[in-house]
Amino acid sequence: MLRPERLAPYVLVAPAVLIIVALRLWPLLLGVNFSFTGDGKNNGAAVGWANYLELFEDPLFLGALRNVGLLVLLLPVAVAIPGLLATFIYLRVPGHRVFRSVYFFPAVLSPVIVGAIFNLMLAFDGPLNTVLGTIGIGPIDWLGDPDVAMFTVVGVQIWATFGMALVVFLAGFATLDSALLDAARMDGATLPQTIWHVIIPSLSRTIQFVFVTTMIGMLTSMFGLLYVMTSGGPEGSTYLPEYYIWIQQGQMNRPALASAASTVLFLIMLVVGLLQISVLRRAGRED
Repeated sequence: MLRPERLAPYVLVAPAVLIIVALRLWPLLLGVNFSFTGDGKNNGAAVGWANYLELFEDPLFLGALRNVGLLVLLLPVAVAIPGLLATFIYLRVPGHRVFRSVYFFPAVLSPVIVGAIFNLMLAFDGPLNTVLGTIGIGPIDWLGDPDVAMFTVVGVQIWATFGMALVVFLAGFATLDSALLDAARMDGATLPQTIWHVIIPSLSRTIQFVFVTTMIGMLTSMFGLLYVMTSGGPEGSTYLPEYYIWIQQGQMNRPALASAASTVLFLIMLVVGLLQISVLRRAGRED
């Protein structure tokens, strides 16, 4: 029979586990199960893999998956920007206290507000194109060109959210041994060498955390921007899985198909997150 002191950890953890199971794991399993049922006249009937086959024959969903690949490629940029800014703040560049507040400010704005602001700035006859016109560039159809619109929305998303990653990086710098930086300075290391050989290995766990959370944010928190800035256009070029899920559930009344898309999105996040952690851990060991 277990003694009370051995049972204590399980008793303390049990409420959190029950909450996760009831509010996270169980709905997830229900959603996966629902994705194998039919919509419309086949409502509730088992249809096997039909919803998934329909997904991968839908050009809009395939375009959303291509945009996921673009997000994964741009993810290092989304992580490097707050990382470099946090490095400059940690090294106490002039005005670092002001920069800390300025950089974090966009994170408190609603995505709807951010989208409305950038819609005005990036309009075809807006101020940005006016400035570019004075130097002989443009105008550029930032939100109406299928080849440009997704990059524009991703850039706005990075601007609006990197403040939170900046705070995480600054928290990681609080654990950095300053003696390592002093030793690098004594050895004559340049700033890039210090970042690559000292700061990155020392903050490997923080970087892993920021990579995963930034990826999840880009895949699941861009709906507001997409809805306000492009509504999935032009020509479906800015669709992401979460926007596709909303269209199928909210406008097309296809909850089973939306559940299938949600399951695919979950698997993508799981696989990409595990691969990122594996690559970063391997890089950390090599350093």
